[in-house]
Amino acid sequence: MQKVGILGGGQLGRMLLQAAANYPVETYVLENDPHCPAAHLCHHFMQGDIRDFDAVYRFGQDLDALTIEIENVNIDALEKLEAEGRRIYPKPAVLRTIKSKILQKEFYTRHAIPTAPYVVTGSRADLEGHTGLLPAVHKIGEGGYDGKGVQIIHRAEDLHLGFDAPGVLEKLVNIKKEIAQMVAVGDDGKTTLYPPVEMVFNPDLNLLDYQLSPAEIPTEVLWKVEAIALSLVRHFGSPGLFAVELLVDANNEVFVNETAPRVHNSGHHSIEAHYSSQFDMLWRIILGYPLGNTKAVLPSVMINLIGAEGFSGPAVYEGLEEVLRIDNAFVHLYGKRETRAGRKMGHVTVMSAEKGDLVHKAHRIRQTLKVKSH
Repeated sequence: MQKVGILGGGQLGRMLLQAAANYPVETYVLENDPHCPAAHLCHHFMQGDIRDFDAVYRFGQDLDALTIEIENVNIDALEKLEAEGRRIYPKPAVLRTIKSKILQKEFYTRHAIPTAPYVVTGSRADLEGHTGLLPAVHKIGEGGYDGKGVQIIHRAEDLHLGFDAPGVLEKLVNIKKEIAQMVAVGDDGKTTLYPPVEMVFNPDLNLLDYQLSPAEIPTEVLWKVEAIALSLVRHFGSPGLFAVELLVDANNEVFVNETAPRVHNSGHHSIEAHYSSQFDMLWRIILGYPLGNTKAVLPSVMINLIGAEGFSGPAVYEGLEEVLRIDNAFVHLYGKRETRAGRKMGHVTVMSAEKGDLVHKAHRIRQTLKVKSH
């Protein structure tokens, strides 16, 4: 039986472990918080900092393979483990590129992957020289996630809102749609694509509000999305699962926004709505089994459950029973003890052949199910 380690114990690790129960694999998790969502589902839990060289190296020494649930890990330790024969999904070289927004954008340019025009900035003062790019988005080089580390700058008077750290100033795309394309890559280089999903964002939190699968896009846009995503992951030269986030502009041009080299929020609907979920797929890749069937069982909508504004403390799920009465609604709570405003606490997937039914139920769930505290 293979021994496989997961760096990070959040909800992605939790859902990976739920899928692992179907396979002959001994699971290990490294995470600082012994009460994290994944802690009680693995065979072996080790407390430690995934950003610390010694903790990651010691954790991985006796394992057959490792994967991640967040990019913010110690890559030096993973490179040493890889050199000693451990299999890492994705390869540490890919993580090094993706962990930095700067290296990621330069990678796209180098490999002729369409992406919005940009300049690399070293500090806030650097922004002064690039007002011709405005309106633009300033992205911090490292450490940004879930809308944090991203600042829209509309005019020169707003330059003070930028980050005083290395980053990327990127021209604002006139976005018509935001699409996520999941690509699975086996150890043998074989690939398979999930149907792309369409993301609808909460403009206040800059977090995913809900997403529809499949995305409603013309065939020519679908072809561009698939071709760009496949080209990108082939250039990475690594097995694993990749979530490629793309922007479609008013002229139906397609640009890569960013890539996550792991299971991802945009693939959660696949647990019920696809024959092989993103989590099942990653185990197939790691354990050397054939890639799964990515076809949809039915169209779906996935709604994030976010901690309500003004609440902080032990989580209470208001309206849960009512949502559980909805036909073909599947609730996933992440087991986080504490809620706070904007924190991802769970998701709900709804399946239906009718798009109108999906959108109606998505709005109903958003209005009904609230994550509050005592």
